[in-house]
Amino acid sequence: MKTKNKLIASLKIWIIIYPSITLFLYLFGKPLSAFPLYQRTLLLTITLVPCIIFLGLPLVDMIIRRISSRHGNKK
Repeated sequence: MKTKNKLIASLKIWIIIYPSITLFLYLFGKPLSAFPLYQRTLLLTITLVPCIIFLGLPLVDMIIRRISSRHGNKK
């Protein structure tokens, strides 16, 4: 994988991860604070990784395709 593709992939993942973690902690942070850190991390990753892979990234890819196809049709 070329450096440009790696950079694009990492940006797409970050665009999904940051708001997902923020929302998760906003909604469940207080109830989960009673658990040890390793259990909170486990619950966070068990929940968010599948959501990011199966929902978030396909959504971002679809949005990027739509935007790029609109710009491609204008030429």
